[in-house]
Amino acid sequence: MTALDDRGGLEAQFAEWRHYVQRRPELRTSDAEELEDHLRGSVEELTALGLRAEEAFLVAVKRMGGLDELSREFAREHSERLWKQLVLTGEADSPAADSRARRDLLALVVCAAGAAVSVKLPALFGMSLADDAGFYGRNIALFALPWLAAFLAWRRQVGPALIGVLVGLFALGAVAANVYPLAEDSQSVVLTAIHLTIALWFAVGLAYVADDLRSSRRHMDFIRFTGEWFVYLALMAAGGGVLTAFTFGTFRAIGIVPEDAIQQWLLPCGAAAAVVVAGWLVEAKQSVVENIAPVLARLFTPLFAATLLAFLITFGFNSSGIDVEREALILFDLLLVVVLGLLLYSISAREPLAPPGLFDRLQLALVAAALAIDVLVLVEIAGRISEYGTTPNKTAALGENVILLANLAWSAWLLLSFIRHRQPFSALERWQTSYLPVYAAWGWAVALLFPPLFGYA
Repeated sequence: MTALDDRGGLEAQFAEWRHYVQRRPELRTSDAEELEDHLRGSVEELTALGLRAEEAFLVAVKRMGGLDELSREFAREHSERLWKQLVLTGEADSPAADSRARRDLLALVVCAAGAAVSVKLPALFGMSLADDAGFYGRNIALFALPWLAAFLAWRRQVGPALIGVLVGLFALGAVAANVYPLAEDSQSVVLTAIHLTIALWFAVGLAYVADDLRSSRRHMDFIRFTGEWFVYLALMAAGGGVLTAFTFGTFRAIGIVPEDAIQQWLLPCGAAAAVVVAGWLVEAKQSVVENIAPVLARLFTPLFAATLLAFLITFGFNSSGIDVEREALILFDLLLVVVLGLLLYSISAREPLAPPGLFDRLQLALVAAALAIDVLVLVEIAGRISEYGTTPNKTAALGENVILLANLAWSAWLLLSFIRHRQPFSALERWQTSYLPVYAAWGWAVALLFPPLFGYA
């Protein structure tokens, strides 16, 4: 190996270490930079003594003293190399780590129980899921998300000022959900439920990035957290379905039909608690799902790209146009959200210094196909609005398509520039993190302004 190749391999090692350290919620950007400076100094000393670059790097990591626990976790994620021999020797659980785990578990129990109790509080005022579906629908985000934000804020040791901001945002959400006189069949009920959830999820994000509010790296971590949280929640939902089926079957075998208990207690309380538990799992077990989610993104990106391209080809031979009724609008919006989600999670899980490859080109094809479909849907919506007038659903769909169009269009340009070696991959990361406030602002706008603008229809 030449000196140049040796140096290039060493820089790749540093990049891998830096990427790992920067994902740690307890470390600020300045902390990560200080750690890297310390590590580089140790490597230079060891190479001056005659060690090869890779050997010097591994030994320097081992020598990082108080960072033994961090180094061991890094070793677990890179066990295919020499980490076990150089780092895991004499591994023992530290008392500080055990104490922190116990405190986290206690905070989880409190917050999960709080979410479960919140779902049942309206019953004290004579409300029920069966008879007051509109109320529960509008307030669905307020039952569990404040408790998830509380858990994250506790882990980040959030200060009083930011706690006040979080309380204010959730209080504003409660006002938006309940102050307007919306009928049960009002379009604004569904729009408020969806968009208030989006807006308050970014309040959860504020608690997540509280340890470094201005860091684009922490904002990208929140994107990764969102994807991993969704994966865990889906897995828990599948397990919960099995538990519900067994509960129903076993009690029914002894002559008891627990249908009311399942509908009124098990399902709503379990779902609310699962929102918090999924967040705890992401925080505590990151290395497990980080190996799964990138694989899912790589699996479904080409499949969705092929599906969208097939749709565009079929549309070209079929002149019947696109149905833009409510169900179709929801379907197309969800499709674009899925495409954006695949792009975001692939970005968050990708090594920034890796050169462009086949998967980047597949992502570009996926985004380009989504852009083409987005333009077609926008044209159909605009034509339907000009012909039949506007409704809350159509206006919301139009706005969301415009927002997604802007994001995907610039993402496509940045992806193309990266593939052509004209832009670094970090430019695409910065664009996505800087665009997050747009989604939050749109969610608040729909939840707060649409009901009175459309006469609470």
